Amino acid sequence: MKQADSVAELTGLARQVADIYAKRFGIDQNPTWYLGKMTEELGEVRAAYLKFSGQGRGEASLRDLEEEVADLFGFLLLFAQWQGIDPAAALQRKWEPYLQD
Repeated sequence: MKQADSVAELTGLARQVADIYAKRFGIDQNPTWYLGKMTEELGEVRAAYLKFSGQGRGEASLRDLEEEVADLFGFLLLFAQWQGIDPAAALQRKWEPYLQD
């Protein structure tokens, strides 16, 4: 599999997978659904991290943590797309001023 080179390519990948998921399970993809999925995935990132770091019940590998981060990132990209936000441009606009003298 070719690695995506841009936020736009990653968003396209997330869009394709979300469309398949939505069709399979009859989901209305809307901002509320994306917000709910981001909340769910953030909880899963937290759980995987706690398990991976030995602070939670059970075990998780770095791979488990990576996969949960990927899910969270994918839904964040989809929410941003739905709202017409370019997350790369927004990050640069918001964070780059901190590098100014």
